[in-house]
Amino acid sequence: MAESLYEKIMQRAFRLLSYKPRTIVEMRGRLLEKEWADAETVELVINRLQELNYLNDETYASNFASSRLSMKPLGPARLRRDLQLRKLPPETVEATLTEAYAERPEEDLIASALAKRIRLKGFPTDRAGRGKLIAWLMRRGFSYDLTMRKLREISGRNQDSADQDSADQDSGPDDDQPFDSAQ
Repeated sequence: MAESLYEKIMQRAFRLLSYKPRTIVEMRGRLLEKEWADAETVELVINRLQELNYLNDETYASNFASSRLSMKPLGPARLRRDLQLRKLPPETVEATLTEAYAERPEEDLIASALAKRIRLKGFPTDRAGRGKLIAWLMRRGFSYDLTMRKLREISGRNQDSADQDSADQDSGPDDDQPFDSAQ
């Protein structure tokens, strides 16, 4: 029994969605890959999938952002670029960024990224190491101003703890006082 073109395209769309969620633009492109699919029928299928809420760019963007931020801390610039690569509408991208960074503030994310990096590689001791750390944070999408502010905070804390360590080492038992083991 011959199935209609609409049913054939709808079945392909369901099969594609069973593998992973997709944006509307991505779904349209994948459905039009087949030579037997025509643009008019593809649009009917996409409209029906939207009515059924199988295709929803806002939900896709929100889930994508939440997933990316839970896997590794990213700044807004990097997340924006990742969302734009998914060919989402600009207003959806901006709304998603606002929502995502309201839930997880950028300050917390950069602090988390820095803590992990310093735990794994140690705090940079020279100018080149500091430059690499700054470049790494910038590639992660954090702003230069925030990166520098956080590094200054951490540098201050590291300097304070280094001063405390050296003070602790200097204040050993007093040589002028005899050591009394009875105490």
